[in-house]
Parts: sequence; structure tokens; C-alpha cells
Amino acid sequence: MIAHLHGVLFKKAPQSIIIDVGGVGYEAMVPLSTFYALPDTDEKVGLLIYTHVRDDALTLFGFSTRLEKDLFLMLISVSGIGPKLAVNVLSGIGPADLLQAIAGGDALRIQAIPGVGKKTAERITLELKDRAAKALGTADIPEITAPSGDDRHIVDDAQSALLNLGYSAKSAKMAIDRARARVSEMTLEGLIREALKTLS
Repeated sequence: MIAHLHGVLFKKAPQSIIIDVGGVGYEAMVPLSTFYALPDTDEKVGLLIYTHVRDDALTLFGFSTRLEKDLFLMLISVSGIGPKLAVNVLSGIGPADLLQAIAGGDALRIQAIPGVGKKTAERITLELKDRAAKALGTADIPEITAPSGDDRHIVDDAQSALLNLGYSAKSAKMAIDRARARVSEMTLEGLIREALKTLS
């Protein structure tokens, strides 16, 4: 069973990527949170892997962080949720927000994810609430403080710039949040540049 892949990023798309490991290309399905964290193609990359085996197929699922993989494993333990739906759930809400929503029993927030119905959202919160609450105490979740003053204007302007470039509001916000955690100095140009690296 493949548990980890480290090689060169050969190809990437929002739903799947190909990693070249010693001349062999491994395709892995990934959630958007992992996709946004990927380097450029032809650069080195390492992902945690879940290997899903069926009679007619062997599918790899890749994750950039332990939290993403742990949440994925929690989701597929719920009756009626397969790997592809689990990836869809992770793509519809950030890992930290998902963990908090499950721990808080917020089925409505999970139901808002495309492809997740009311009954599925209720099953997720019912079956995973205790495990999620326990995981909250040990999860490595980066904190992003709310911007204030001039920083708020910079964040708003950066998000508007990404919207004007054609990115969705959700993608723009996620990219800006990641960029804020990486930039050393809050400037409009630097924030947009870092966000575009995430979106590329």
C-alpha cells in the first residue's frame, strides 16, 4: 500500500495531479486545499497518500497535511461516504473550518457544500462529533488573525483584484488567507503576488 509519494510534480489540475517518481507517473486525486498548496510543475513535491483498492481499480488520494488526511479517513468511516465524496467535502470547506464544524455539530454548514445532502451532513456530525472535538485539541491548525485598519483595506483590494482576474470568491478568499500567513510585510502587491502563486 502506498502511504507517501515524493518526487517531481509532472502535472496538476484542481482535481488530480501526477507525480513523477523515478520515471513513473503516479496520479492522485486531491482536495482543493492540497491543490492550492502545490508548488509549480517540475518542482519537487511530497504528499501523504491514501490507497483505495477495489476489484476494478486502484486509486490514490493525496494530501499536503496530516490534518487533511486524518479528516479524509474520518469522513470515509461514515456510512455512505466514499473517497470521492470525502475529497469533495474537503474541497468545499477548509480543513480547519471542517473540523470545527463537525466538532460543533454544525450540520447546516456541511450541508452547504455542493454534493452533500441534509442526511449526509447529519450523519457526518453525528458519527464524527466526538472524534473531531478530540482532534481539535491536537490538530496543527495555523491561526490567521483578522486584519484591522489599513490591512483590512489591503486584503479587500487584493480579493477584488483576484475577482477581477476571474477567480471565484471562495478561491480568492482561500488564496488571500494563505498568502497572509506567508508574507512578511503586508503590501497589496506582495499579497496579490503570493496569492497568485497559490492559485497557479
